[in-house]
Amino acid sequence: MTRITTPFTAATTADEVVEGLDLTGKRIVVTGAASGIGIETARSLVAAGADVTLAVRRAEQGEQAVADIRAGTATSRASDAGSGTAAGPGSVRAAILDLEKRDTLQAFADAWQGPLDVLIDNAGIMATPETRTPEGWELQFSNNHLGHFALATALRDALVEGAQASGTPSRLVSLSSTGHHFSPVVFDDVMFERREYDPWSAYGQSKTANSLFAVGVTQRWADDGVLANAVHPGGILTPLQRHLPQQEMIDRGWIDEDGTPNPAFKSTQQGAATSVFVAVHPLVEGLGARYFEDVAEAEPFRADARGRGVKDYALDPEQSDRLWALSEQLLA
Repeated sequence: MTRITTPFTAATTADEVVEGLDLTGKRIVVTGAASGIGIETARSLVAAGADVTLAVRRAEQGEQAVADIRAGTATSRASDAGSGTAAGPGSVRAAILDLEKRDTLQAFADAWQGPLDVLIDNAGIMATPETRTPEGWELQFSNNHLGHFALATALRDALVEGAQASGTPSRLVSLSSTGHHFSPVVFDDVMFERREYDPWSAYGQSKTANSLFAVGVTQRWADDGVLANAVHPGGILTPLQRHLPQQEMIDRGWIDEDGTPNPAFKSTQQGAATSVFVAVHPLVEGLGARYFEDVAEAEPFRADARGRGVKDYALDPEQSDRLWALSEQLLA
């Protein structure tokens, strides 16, 4: 299987990825799109003509994000139109979806009408204190994986319809992370019922699950026209870090004593680039069950390439099957 390389780099922005693309008529859902790389992902897709639904937990944040995107894309498109190079922007709206509340997941899916071309599972939490959902599930596994599993399966028919309507596969983008290096899915004790809870192991397990989910979707839904890939967006400071003490971020070298971010971190526009690339770029057409970083397919993990590459267990079909069966069992 040939690794996909591209002319893009780690410094590429989402706007640069969609430059020259016309996404008119593409219907796209982005979870966690009220801030961080989610809103930048949506902004670039709308600017290129897509019709984007922001799946957000709070109505007021969604309304603010919609207003922000509309104002920004209207300004930039007006400028481009003056040079005769741009079509009009697409549309953007917000809808309530809380990955921790299964009734909102089902309500979102029930309200969806017509085809869906792209589902971007962007929302996530990181390194939270030990927390249990009402079902007794560990919060990061529940939020990062199970919530998106439930949403995608509820929207499966819409994704199939999108593929039939367009004549090309619909795409699911599952945001994983280099955090998957921290842990495989520990099937003997996924919910930390017997082992001591560690926030980074729990995060790593959930990010491995995000990658394995992309493998599972492709294995099961490809014949119906739905393909999925996993994405590592890169190191970016966003609200994702809200659970981390400032001293821990200093100790990790993410910020200095004054709170200034490490200059090696990406901007949110750069962080959104790989998601946007995997969601809509022609170079990804027909591809599934792969893992991308820095706007290209990742290389296999090497111990000397710190923070880069994909571990074998995150793309293992047997591990993916086991995760799929567990997810169905938990959500039954």
